[in-house]
Amino acid sequence: MSRLDGKVAVITGGSSGIGLATAARFVQEGAYVFITGRRQSELDKAKALIGDGVTTIAADATKGADLDRLFATVLEDKGALDILVANSGRVEPEELGKITEENFDLTFDLNARATLFTVQKALPLMRDGGSVILIGSIAGYVGIPGYSTYSATKAALRSYTRTWTREFADRGIRFNTLSPGPVDTPIMDGQADSPEEADAIRAQFAAAIPLNRMGRPEEIASAALFLASDDSSFVAGAELSVDGGMAQV
Repeated sequence: MSRLDGKVAVITGGSSGIGLATAARFVQEGAYVFITGRRQSELDKAKALIGDGVTTIAADATKGADLDRLFATVLEDKGALDILVANSGRVEPEELGKITEENFDLTFDLNARATLFTVQKALPLMRDGGSVILIGSIAGYVGIPGYSTYSATKAALRSYTRTWTREFADRGIRFNTLSPGPVDTPIMDGQADSPEEADAIRAQFAAAIPLNRMGRPEEIASAALFLASDDSSFVAGAELSVDGGMAQV
């Protein structure tokens, strides 16, 4: 039997990188998955890659109306929800002294505020015993120059899981944070002004990791599968770091 047979999952930011790899793995394991993203063209590519077992919904996680439409669709199509992976996020590195108000507001709006309201709007659909996974980062507890705003938002997610685990203990919903180290996804290119600069960033991260390489989206998806499935039935309020040892030794 597949590990997610009959389960219904929502993955925000599921059109590329970690979200896409997680959606594909969940479908392979028997789940029906709804994925969101801002760009319909990328959602179409994700649908073509995954095939059956997935519905794509163009949505901006920072907009309440889009989230309402997302969960209304889930309710109409499937009636309930078992798994939520709050994966939407942004990173725009800048050192203290150069951080703009726009940078701060955009980063907190998507990474921290939108995550909270995504979970809040999903809860009425969640079956008792469901799993909520917040995609954090080791940046939430390791000092990385240039990542003040991003790191602070990821620390907030870790705090969310602690609080919500206590608040919803009566429903058996498991809240956990999955915190990757550096993973080779398109977001790396978004931090650079050229392909050469992006390669330099990748090399710098790889050199800092004991396994001497960056992570792959599929490896994070495997960890998400563990937290989504009954394999982690006694794991709640935790943070699972998948970082090649970068922040562990």
